[in-house]
Amino acid sequence: MRILIVDDNPTNLIIIREILKKENYRNITSVSSAREMLQELRVGEEPSAQQFASTQIDLILLDMMMPEMDGIEACRIVQEHEHLKDIPIIMVTAVGDSKKLAEALDAGAVDYVTKPINKVELMARIRLALRLKQEKDWHKERDQRIQEELKLAALVQNAVLSAPLDEERFAIEALYKPSFELAGDLYAWYPLGEGRYGIILLDMMGHGISSSLFCMFIASVLKDTVNTYVDPEKVIQELNRRFSQLHIEKSLVQYYFTAIYMVVDTKFKRIDYVNAGHPPGLFFHEDGTIEHLTTVCAPVGLFDKIEVTPRTLSYKGEGHIVLYTDGLLEAVEGDQDTQLAYLTSQLAGSHRMNRENISRLFFDDNLEQERDDDKCLVWISLKKGESANEN
Repeated sequence: MRILIVDDNPTNLIIIREILKKENYRNITSVSSAREMLQELRVGEEPSAQQFASTQIDLILLDMMMPEMDGIEACRIVQEHEHLKDIPIIMVTAVGDSKKLAEALDAGAVDYVTKPINKVELMARIRLALRLKQEKDWHKERDQRIQEELKLAALVQNAVLSAPLDEERFAIEALYKPSFELAGDLYAWYPLGEGRYGIILLDMMGHGISSSLFCMFIASVLKDTVNTYVDPEKVIQELNRRFSQLHIEKSLVQYYFTAIYMVVDTKFKRIDYVNAGHPPGLFFHEDGTIEHLTTVCAPVGLFDKIEVTPRTLSYKGEGHIVLYTDGLLEAVEGDQDTQLAYLTSQLAGSHRMNRENISRLFFDDNLEQERDDDKCLVWISLKKGESANEN
């Protein structure tokens, strides 16, 4: 516990030091001006971690009235530095002006004592300030540990996302930006053999830790579900069954997720899909026509059982499909129709994904003040090749 005393009067320095020593505070540093205090705190420097630790101050007793720079101005300077602003500052003053005292507290001081110094009052205020400092340090350390754990959890969450694929008749990749460390969006794809691929994009209600945990649960059962059931109707119904088995007592919120799951058959040039309450996917055909992969059933997890009617699309030659979460639409101003029209116009054209252009249009943080939702886009390129029906 290190205390810094700042006073231009040597007598006051001696009195305060002796009071503190008798109360068993031994780690005491004293300086005679505000500028010396700022030097002691290394204001204006970028100290190394070792230097910062060696100059760590737990409390400052700061004289309000000093030549050159008074305590109020010095206090404001300390508050401008992130690594110093949490040091409690107690003003020591002979001034009884309530406006000056209010100014000192507004400048960042946590308390004050008046001269002549009353030992009992001084020590009570010091103990209170140090107790609050210890609590604040504990919260900061805890928050730092939480942030480190969240970063680790984000790495784990990103590890379950599928890697890009680029094969003879099929390519798929994604762009993804969570609103926080952890996100409620999840995408995955699985080769099913004979030129077929199972692809899913889902958006869990909300975002943050709770949504990400639900996402991780879905990720844990997804591969087995897709490879076992394959068909979109059965996969969505099985995910709904698994998700409904999660029983959370006394939960005021009913969690659910929207999803598009599809099976792309590059051999027969056929796409079977189910849209469970998700924004419509966009299917860009070679001839320029665009189909919307619209909703066919309720989101997953709202009901114990859901009725699912899968839909089937066919294609010729090249094409591309774009799946996205509603956070991408929200990056565009206007109503939903305007957002969808803009999205469609910007994603038309080449069947190969232009990552740089899409990132600039929809994922650049400079385009918005704050990311309120996760953003994800999955791009599926359908390449040329004769279908089985054409042979």
